[in-house]
Amino acid sequence: MPILTRSVTADFHVTWHGRTLPTWEAHVVRARRLFAVSASLALIATAAVATGAGAAADEPAIVVEDGVTQPVFGYDDAIRERVFITSPYDSDGDGVVDVISVDIMRPAASEQGLKVPVIMDPSPYYSTLGRGNESELKVDLDGDGLLDRWPLFYDNYFVPRGYAIVLMDMIGTSNSTGCPTTGDVSDNLSPKVVIDWLNGRIPGVDKDGNEVVADWHNGRTGLIGKSYDGTLANATAASGVEGMSTIVPISAISSWYDYTRSNGVVTRGNSYPSSLSNTVTNPSRREHCRPVRDTLAATDGDETGDYTPFWRIRDYNPDAGNVTASVFVVHGINDENVRPDHFSKWWYELAENDVPRKLWLTQTGHIDPFDFRRAEWVDELHRWFDFWLQDVDNGIMDEPIADIERAPDVWAEYNDWPVPGARETRLWLQPSTTTAGRLSVTPNRPSDPSLSFVDDPAQREATMVGNELALQPNRIAYVSEPLTAPLHISGTPRVHLDASVSTTDTNFGVILVDYGPAERVQRAGDGVITGTVEDCWGATATWGGYAEDACYRQVTKRVALTEREVVTKGILDAVNLRDYTTATALVPGRPYTVDFPLLPEDYVFPAGHRIGVIIVGSYRDYGSQADPNQATITLDPVRTLIDLPIVGGRNAAVAAGLE
Repeated sequence: MPILTRSVTADFHVTWHGRTLPTWEAHVVRARRLFAVSASLALIATAAVATGAGAAADEPAIVVEDGVTQPVFGYDDAIRERVFITSPYDSDGDGVVDVISVDIMRPAASEQGLKVPVIMDPSPYYSTLGRGNESELKVDLDGDGLLDRWPLFYDNYFVPRGYAIVLMDMIGTSNSTGCPTTGDVSDNLSPKVVIDWLNGRIPGVDKDGNEVVADWHNGRTGLIGKSYDGTLANATAASGVEGMSTIVPISAISSWYDYTRSNGVVTRGNSYPSSLSNTVTNPSRREHCRPVRDTLAATDGDETGDYTPFWRIRDYNPDAGNVTASVFVVHGINDENVRPDHFSKWWYELAENDVPRKLWLTQTGHIDPFDFRRAEWVDELHRWFDFWLQDVDNGIMDEPIADIERAPDVWAEYNDWPVPGARETRLWLQPSTTTAGRLSVTPNRPSDPSLSFVDDPAQREATMVGNELALQPNRIAYVSEPLTAPLHISGTPRVHLDASVSTTDTNFGVILVDYGPAERVQRAGDGVITGTVEDCWGATATWGGYAEDACYRQVTKRVALTEREVVTKGILDAVNLRDYTTATALVPGRPYTVDFPLLPEDYVFPAGHRIGVIIVGSYRDYGSQADPNQATITLDPVRTLIDLPIVGGRNAAVAAGLE
């Protein structure tokens, strides 16, 4: 155990290894210190068990070696049960409160005194789309109300190490009652209801109506899940529920508004909340839930794309100050399903509130780390849960905060994200009337020419970014000279345009491009290829005649040598220049200041490559609905620029040749 010195101030700080820790880390250290004596006693007790000495000889305990829990408990004799928990919600409005179904697996030793934490994956998909790369569903083969097939590897791996696994059916899905509301309160707080039951605050029953209590629970719960599952984890953390110790949101939504709109532009229309609700609803209840879906469709605001109270309920970022759990974020920087602004906005708020956190950023798309960095992920996740749920002091919080994939399967570690030293750096977009414009740290001049282009709603991304040095009627391109040194950006770029428009409405789109050959992860198939060879990650048992294992097909990166890469991009509805809650028509010909973020990025432009900034109107391949106005957009050069979060700031830009 490290030597600890502590200097206490009004805000409580701790000096550890000569370093002053931030507030959240100080509290972790203080907790570790308070637990030191009890941990020592636990080790003594464990030794007594091992030698058969004393009254504690018949009390089971976890075994820790090399900083991690060991698989000393059985899997084939694990206790399986299904519990039904009454929620406070009536999502379908039928006058009967919704009941949430959870499937639980825990070590048999939890019946002999072992107190175990919970790893819970709350999901709407267990009877519809399935979970994981192989779309596993829950299966009860003999109809006894106990699962024989458990999706994912969590049960096989963690139950033998002294954990309980809980697979929760979100309200309105699988064995739970009610109707899915796509991010409304009943969806958001389904896991909170389960945590309240685990901690004895509300009752639960078995299929026969007999009360069931979680007297085996140690009071700590971690939530994990990809996509909608991780979204439920974010939402529950934002509630501040007592008893949740950590969450691991993977490719998760932090704002349903940002999932279906972007800066006022509708990217998923056609009443998407309603259609998704239909997808995940228990098939036997779809007709019953039709009125709920009709209400979602009538109130989601597709006709404007504005941010309304409907979307505020479904936005967790403003509530990050309620988060008391640690957060391990995993996201694909090229995720086109849940785009990376979901992780970044959430991450920035967590950092602002001193939440203990960790981050993995991959170059793949909407992919679980089990399928892009498998062995390292299982090890990291194991240590993370051991630290936060089993109180194993394994040093994981002393390690670098961020792991970032720099090139296919090449990873780098950083002490924070954005990478320390990243500073917003202005690059002016210098116009040209004969070829593509240029990028420079030197401000534009009032005498530089204004440039115009015509919005083409049918224009595809390949046309926008192709033939980059040529003048084209439906875009304006600015391309740097070949870089004389690598240029690293880390964070969220922002675009500033001085623009006038010929109509009362239009869209703005901006694309940041790396022009130059490199071996890159491809966007097709979210950047991965599933093979035929399996590897196994846990114990096996046979229930109901089915061999439940943790064997999964190996996955590799989809890589190719390409001449360019769309690094990041962004769009904005021009009628929402100042306010995403209210549309304001433009005055044709009037100059406006246009300011909006691109998607976050962490990217190194190699020396010899050129940086491109492409400005368009409608951006079909971003998913935006086409603006029918086909406006002429004119850019004034004086304040037409991009702020890039460059590691090393302006000096690094100059060193790379952007003078």
